[in-house]
Amino acid sequence: MEVGGESYTNPITTTDTCSVNRNLLLIQSDDPILKVQAAMEIRRLTKTSKRYRRYFSNAVKPLVDMLRSTNSFESKEAALLALLNLAVKDERNKLSIIDAGALGSLIGFLQSENSTLQDHATASLLTLSASSVTKPIISASCVIPLLVEVLRQVSSQAKVDAVMALYNLSTYQGNLNLILQTEAIHFIVSLLKSCKKSSKTAEKCTALIEFLVSYEEGRTALISEEGGVFAVVEVLENGSLQSREHAVGTLLTMCQSDRYKYREPILKEGVIPGLLEMTVQGTTESQTKAQILLRLLRDNPYPNSELQPDTLENIVSNIISQIDGEDQLGKTKEMLAEMVQVSMERSLRHIQQRALIRTPSDLSVSSFKKS
Repeated sequence: MEVGGESYTNPITTTDTCSVNRNLLLIQSDDPILKVQAAMEIRRLTKTSKRYRRYFSNAVKPLVDMLRSTNSFESKEAALLALLNLAVKDERNKLSIIDAGALGSLIGFLQSENSTLQDHATASLLTLSASSVTKPIISASCVIPLLVEVLRQVSSQAKVDAVMALYNLSTYQGNLNLILQTEAIHFIVSLLKSCKKSSKTAEKCTALIEFLVSYEEGRTALISEEGGVFAVVEVLENGSLQSREHAVGTLLTMCQSDRYKYREPILKEGVIPGLLEMTVQGTTESQTKAQILLRLLRDNPYPNSELQPDTLENIVSNIISQIDGEDQLGKTKEMLAEMVQVSMERSLRHIQQRALIRTPSDLSVSSFKKS
């Protein structure tokens, strides 16, 4: 049986036991050909099976030994791919792989001239870094600059894996500073520009950027990057709900840190239509952030005042009066009109709902008072 691509539950059969035991023996043999065959079979069996990942947990050490004890590309690749599958959604195997000493080999592969090994190593680090237990160990291995270096490479999948691994590691204390020191924003923005804005890649890129702009160096780097703010605005308009929340969070962090420095660079990228849409269609948190950002973008902000729903149109009108360009102005006015329409429709529905839930006793009391 398979659920979500993973096979589950069925108890181990005699055939299963024989297959597991046979491959565990072969992976520890002295014959390099048999070891490669066993690694390939372990990779196949563990691809979609959590059950087999548990059964083959004892294969971790001999597979890691294969990474270090041979110069054969075929042997290293077979072992690396088997370990990658063993680590997927298995926290114990992740830790076992690290404890067995795989990290040194993975770091070596990241620096290899063999792009295939580099790609596999990046994918492995992405999987291993998803564990809160292994993050501190991986973080201490000086792997962050090497992952940023992967972002310079041609392989698009390796870049995606590298940025997702960096995202995983960014949540561990001190790592954001390390990422900033590598000048990673240039490469993250470059990947964000090239990927589909509704993709998981865009979500992780935008999340990383949101984390990094909490530092002045990050904000400066994003503004200095040609098309950097515009790429974030594109995600605000076309991204997934989560991506859009990261995008508005990025712009809000910048504007709150220094409104007078960042207001114009944000406005000139045409952010208003996306913010207007978010005030009525985003998540609850992103709606709030969008409204706060709109308040900060107007000409005469009052930071200590609360943004009331019936003043939002006035705030946006104030911003519209400062916008240059007929196309952007027309689009913004259209969005404002739509926003007002949606607001009116919601108010009408609310009134209708209140009328429907009035009880007979409410009506009788009301009638009595009238008489």
